[in-house]
Parts: sequence; structure tokens; C-alpha cells
Amino acid sequence: MPYGPGDVDVRKVQLTGGATYTLSLPKPWVDQMQLNPRDGIRVDWRPSGALRLTPLEMLQNTEKIVSINFGKIPHESLHDHLMGAYLAGVDTIRITYSKDNERILQRQIRRFLKNTRGFEMMNESDGRIDLICLISASEMPLIASINRMYSLLTSVTRDIISISEDAEKELLDDVDEREAEVDALLYLVERQVSVALDSHLVASALKLARNQAVEHSNLATSLERMMDHATQMAHLVQESDFNLDSEKTPMIQISAWQKAIKNLMINIRTRNSFEIEESRQELKQAQLEIVQYEDELIEGRKLTKDDILLFRLSESVRRLCAYARDFGEVLLNLKLHDEMISRSK
Repeated sequence: MPYGPGDVDVRKVQLTGGATYTLSLPKPWVDQMQLNPRDGIRVDWRPSGALRLTPLEMLQNTEKIVSINFGKIPHESLHDHLMGAYLAGVDTIRITYSKDNERILQRQIRRFLKNTRGFEMMNESDGRIDLICLISASEMPLIASINRMYSLLTSVTRDIISISEDAEKELLDDVDEREAEVDALLYLVERQVSVALDSHLVASALKLARNQAVEHSNLATSLERMMDHATQMAHLVQESDFNLDSEKTPMIQISAWQKAIKNLMINIRTRNSFEIEESRQELKQAQLEIVQYEDELIEGRKLTKDDILLFRLSESVRRLCAYARDFGEVLLNLKLHDEMISRSK
């Protein structure tokens, strides 16, 4: 008989009344769930054929809370602790503190609220602050966050190309704000995936298997890393005085990357192997062209300041292509997961 989590037991199906099949529940489990006769139990029929049993009372009354004593954690580490709780999927963060530390505490809480989505400061009193999440992890589809990240990323690269075609550099004045929003969206995706891994109900609401949820987190991570390099490129363009030619390397490879990543984003839905592989090959070709350009740039001569900036710019474009290829690889993982079938041996 199973006495706790991790234990295994085999029970036989009984035929009752000639038409109903029944299976008895382990008494230790019933006691732990505080179930009584006639209490409801949700039965989920999984694609694998397994059945999952969950007491309805548990579904309706579960809340995740973490308590942080500000005086008992390392100095200046509150923000990291708050982010850890956020990514773990807690619903309420309870902070206790002394009056001497209130100013430092408030600064780090404001930074946390700026970097995340859904949390608000509630129930503030002497010596205690509660941060409560007002957004359910199942309310925003992961693909909505990924689409927004893509939109912000490509807005930066479009502005860089526009500047190479004589637009004003002021187009990129808000690039750091755009990068911060992409970071916040990545944190949101990671939080949702963490909750989905803990809760089959959230996974079902997001209409994703848990494996698929993890792969969507990988897609978001690739976009965030691309945004890091796009931001670096934007700062190089803002700081430099050299003329960029949109028809020459490395600018022409940005256009190739834009075409490929757009096609890959479409294939989050369509998952066409030929289109995904075509885009990945185009990205690989762009990488090879940039490597050749970099070799020619540094071969046999002393680099000027402009040469160094161009080299750094081309390196970031090369990294954009590399992360976009990773993005395509994740799409293939998702496609093959969808096509996988399970059958009895």
C-alpha cells in the first residue's frame, strides 16, 4: 500500500453492478487530501492514457506563499530573492523588515516591480509588505509574449537599417527601454513555464504539453539573447560617426536575418520542415559571409577606431544569426514532438 509521495501500488479494477468499473483509493492519500464521502475529484485523461486524480478542494484553495526576512539575507540581495520567487511561480511574497532598512527595501522593491509583470504592493504595514500577483499564469498565452518580444527586437533592427539609409539616430533613443521590456517578457514566460511544470491545470489552460512549454521558454530565451546583440548594435551606431551602407556587409546580413527570423516566427504555427531548414541555411550563409568580412577587415593591417566598431557590429550580426538558427532548431523539436506517437510494445 502507498503511504506517501513516490510510493507505488497496484490495485485491481472491480466490476460493480454489472456495468460500472471501480477502483479503490489508498486510505493514506484520502486522509492527506482530507476527503470525505461524496467529495468531488477531477479526473484528467492524459494523452499517454494515464488518468490524473485531483481533489476539487485542492484546485480551488491552493496559494503559493514565500516569506523573506530582509534582515536575514545578504546585503543588496533582496531583488535577486524577489526574482527567484517570481520565477518559481509564487502568488504572494511576504517581506518583513525593520525601520532602519526601509529606504533600501523600497528601492529594491521598485526595481523588482519595474522588471516584472503582474505583481503589486499590497497590505503595507509597519515591518511588513505583501507583494501579490494579480495575473494568473494561465491568462496570457506564451505565444503572445513571444510575438511581442519579436516585435520589439525587429523594431530595433529596422531602425538601425533606417539610420544606415540616412534616418536620424534619435530613432534609437529608447532602445534601452525596449530591451528592458523584452527582459520582462522573458521573465514572464519563464514564470509561466515554471507554474505549468508544477500544475497540469495551467499547462492545460495554456494548451501546451509540459515539454512544449519548456521549448517555448527556449524560443523566448533565443529572442532575448538576440535583443541583447541588437541593443549592442544600436549603441554602436549611436556612438559612431562612420557611414553604414545598407547594401554592404555587415548591414546586408541584417536584412537577411530579418527575412529568416520572420519566416521562423511564421513556422511557430505552421512548422514546415523545408521552410525552417531553408531559413537556417540562409542564416548559416550569412554567418560565413560575416566571418569572411571580419577576416578581410583584420588581415595585414592596423585597425582604426572605425574598423574596431565595424568589427564589433559584424560580430553582433553574426550572433543574431547564430541565435536565430537555435530558434529554428527549437521549432524542429516542437514539430517532432507533435508528430510523435505512443503505442504499446
